[in-house]
Amino acid sequence: MTTLQPVRGTHDLLAEETLRQRKVIDTVRDISSRYGFDEIETPIFERTEVFSRTLGDTSDIVTKEMYTFEDKGGEMLTLRPENTAGVARAFISGGLAQSLPLKFSYQGPMFRYERPQKGRLRQFHQVGVEILGVEGPLADVEVIALGSHYLEDLSVRDKTVLELNSLGDKESRLAYRDKLVEYFKEHIDMLSKDSCERLERNPLRILDSKDQDDRVVIENAPMIVDSFNDYSRDFFETVKGGLDVAGVDYTINPRLVRGLDYYCHTAFEFTTTDLGAQGALLAGGRYDGLIKQMGGPQTPGVGWAAGVERLAMMIGDPGGRPRPIAIVPLGEEAQIKALTLAQQLRHSGFCIELGYSGNLKKRMKRANYVKAIATVILGEDELAKGVATVRNMESGDQIEVSLASLEEHLASYC
Repeated sequence: MTTLQPVRGTHDLLAEETLRQRKVIDTVRDISSRYGFDEIETPIFERTEVFSRTLGDTSDIVTKEMYTFEDKGGEMLTLRPENTAGVARAFISGGLAQSLPLKFSYQGPMFRYERPQKGRLRQFHQVGVEILGVEGPLADVEVIALGSHYLEDLSVRDKTVLELNSLGDKESRLAYRDKLVEYFKEHIDMLSKDSCERLERNPLRILDSKDQDDRVVIENAPMIVDSFNDYSRDFFETVKGGLDVAGVDYTINPRLVRGLDYYCHTAFEFTTTDLGAQGALLAGGRYDGLIKQMGGPQTPGVGWAAGVERLAMMIGDPGGRPRPIAIVPLGEEAQIKALTLAQQLRHSGFCIELGYSGNLKKRMKRANYVKAIATVILGEDELAKGVATVRNMESGDQIEVSLASLEEHLASYC
């Protein structure tokens, strides 16, 4: 019989890795709540059109990476490859337009069929935030400042660089698109096959190409800032000024773009060199046209998402549950008393390890294995005197403590 293994691109979360991911998630919950964000949880699968309509029918995610299936009712469904579209769908279907502005944070698994590599899995996890209904640049400043604060609390901000750019408004973007198409057509013989296909359909995506020949052409491509109108220029200046006031360092990356039409103005990424090729830890931008494109009312939005696995790889010791106190009963009568005592102490807030069987040596070995900070030994002599023997596992010292005052004594170990 073949040994069952996890599906390629998935893995089990055990022990320390679980603690690392929990820290990444708990930290974003804590920070976002301080910024006034409410948590939202959307289904892990949606109607396929939620993503095909928002990510673009010709994008790699839609054409190559989505897990799409037909359910028993004949409906086409897709496991979510990202969560902004799900939040936007929830806004529309929930009739939330009368409650603007809205500030959401989220966390959960996402799914993309792509080649697994370090920090990138087919089932992966993201955390993120979205602000809906705020047209001005201060919302952009707030979500970026929140992202910086989040990375600071994970102690990884000093290992990242905030790359910042602006796409301008729709008018500026269209003007830039025309210049870009004209430039790339002049150098079409040097472009890769993928970039030639993108030229008419989505020329901004050529700027993301990793092909070496493309990179040579891109080097001298027009800059988007040269196509800005006054409004776009003022918007970007306000964002930069707000980040300066908030003490958030950044560097301008004029080649940082978003290929889809509903993106505008601010685009940003917190990148690192600590994870090799997978450099983007947290990325986002403004998407004022998304909700309207999905059939909802015109509603501005801005937000970001971060990969939990990548962040978990970068953080230090995540900490975890407190070191337990082990109860070691010796004999049948002591076993019954130990069970009662264990439940009493757990209800009082103590972390208790209660072995299931074995002699004193075996149980003490187990106590060492779970890194118990103290052991409570109950034998016939202790029960007869109404005491327990408490051993400090650090020093090896042990004393007898009355059962009536045991909780008070054990509190000194917490």
